[in-house]
Amino acid sequence: MGGFWESWRRLLGFVVVVLIVLMSAAIPAVGRFVVEKNSLMVTAPSDMRGKHDSAIGNFGIPQYGGSMSGTVVYPKDNQMACDEFSSSFRKKPGAMPTFLLVDRGDCVFAKKVWNAQNAGASAVLVVDNTNEPLITMDLPHEDDEAAKYIQNVTIPSALIDKKFGQDLKKAVASGEMVNVNLDWREAVPHPDERVEYELWTNSNDECGAKCDMLMEFTKDFKGAAQLLEKGGFSQFTPHYITWYCPEAFLLSKQCKSQCINHGRYCAPDPEQDFSTGYDGKDVVVENLRQLCVFRVANESKKPWIWWDYVTDFHIRCPMKEKKYNKECADSVIKSLGLDADKIGKCMGDPNEDADNPILKEEQDAQIGKGSRGDVTILPTLVVNNRQYRGKLEKKAVLKAICSGFEETTEPAACLSDDIETNECLDNNGGCWKDKVSNITACKDTFRGRVCECPLFNGVQFKGDGYSHCEAMGPGRCRINNGGCWQENRNGSTFSACQESEDHKCQCPPGFTGDGIKNCEDIDECKEKKACQCPECSCKNTWGDYECTCTGDLLYIKEHDTCISKKVGEARATWAAVWIILIVLAAIAGGAYMVYKYRLRSYMDSEIRAIMAQYMPLDSQNEVPSHSHEENHI
Repeated sequence: MGGFWESWRRLLGFVVVVLIVLMSAAIPAVGRFVVEKNSLMVTAPSDMRGKHDSAIGNFGIPQYGGSMSGTVVYPKDNQMACDEFSSSFRKKPGAMPTFLLVDRGDCVFAKKVWNAQNAGASAVLVVDNTNEPLITMDLPHEDDEAAKYIQNVTIPSALIDKKFGQDLKKAVASGEMVNVNLDWREAVPHPDERVEYELWTNSNDECGAKCDMLMEFTKDFKGAAQLLEKGGFSQFTPHYITWYCPEAFLLSKQCKSQCINHGRYCAPDPEQDFSTGYDGKDVVVENLRQLCVFRVANESKKPWIWWDYVTDFHIRCPMKEKKYNKECADSVIKSLGLDADKIGKCMGDPNEDADNPILKEEQDAQIGKGSRGDVTILPTLVVNNRQYRGKLEKKAVLKAICSGFEETTEPAACLSDDIETNECLDNNGGCWKDKVSNITACKDTFRGRVCECPLFNGVQFKGDGYSHCEAMGPGRCRINNGGCWQENRNGSTFSACQESEDHKCQCPPGFTGDGIKNCEDIDECKEKKACQCPECSCKNTWGDYECTCTGDLLYIKEHDTCISKKVGEARATWAAVWIILIVLAAIAGGAYMVYKYRLRSYMDSEIRAIMAQYMPLDSQNEVPSHSHEENHI
């Protein structure tokens, strides 16, 4: 029976999670999903000339604000584009770009576009296989393979209806040159001189490739977003998707762990595992905090601080390091100079059995209004009330936003990437700073400010760049004394900074303390650590002590004792005598060794000369025998 109830409990948990996720569709049930379209113009052959709708793919890089012309090619094989192409569709010199026509089915849209891109196609037109209204091409599920496609696709793509696709295929098959033009110039309206855009995002950093892509985009786009906002060229609003728990499951363990305010606002478990890690309610609370950060920053006329908070929180408080919590968030809030009490009051009580006005507004905003459809895809970018379709990448998004301006009215941020944001001028950008040495970790870049410990005068600082940077390596004591204690007195300088590998602050001899804030002089006399002989008289000095002896005595510090000066002088005399004797002995020994060597060499040469007279040496020729010769005559 235990196994049965355990299986039933797991099944119930799974059902609740599925229902929570599916409630994203239930919230905007009265709205509708709007497919963002761009104009596809056939320019040749003449009998097909005209405009057609095409649905912009939610990956790749659409050319917002521009257009692209090309020649349609329908491959002879691999028409689904689910496999790698054996032939190349790369543009030849002087030729128009290739728009590869492929059929829907058998694999995800992104894989088709990825294979076409690798084969050299400039754009992809996917022909629908069903007579239905156009849909937005996106990934139906998250996995590592699909993530590879969506992250690396850079060419634009669009879905066209089945009938129009069949007409294009027939024209290509008959040998006609089919030229088309994809136009994104009216994909984003431009009603006034200010572009309004919003980003539906999430604070969860453990939800796979899309979350990684979202966080990378936030860091990269921050600089441009802040420049647009500070110049009054744009109005940005962040949003967060939340769902509610079905009433029948409000008391379940799953709803309690995934929701706040008694099931009203929920998020899926980050790890999809109820037994470990963070819960969905942790994500909802942080989402709520980020919304309140934006509201408090907006009240202070600095709404762009939201970008700093989100990027700093992601860097400093990741789930993987178990820092995704209120304490870490508060440290980020403090470093940015925001009012933590106002943010806390804005958030309210997540355990209260009542609506949270901030999150209630977010749920209402998920329902589409006017030309904007319901928000059902996360992340979603909306520009001038039109949903952006394409890869969430800095240049692509900036182009889409800038296409919302009338021509010749674009701000400088739309015309150049290399513009610094100058955030470090305000509160040092929330980064670490040594006010004594005026050294800062804040660096302005066109991506926004970054907090990185600096390299100053050949000395490298290391730390998180936000609240702590410490000088490391050789020369660190030259920079603010390495952050250690130091004091000058009576013309002498005492320092606790050590040029050692452990980089610790250690009080010098004669002092005691932590070596950072203080080092106190040790009173060797009072603590009886020195000058303790009966004839000694001790006097403490800064960092040392003085010891004198009574009468005609001499103090020997190494032995902490007093001896007679005469004894000392006699010892010094005898020491000198012994040194002289040792030197003389060494000279005599050396002379003896030289004499012995030379005498031996002389005797050896004399002996060899005498022996050479009486017997042949190996080096001489053998003397001929006359008697032997006579025997042969």
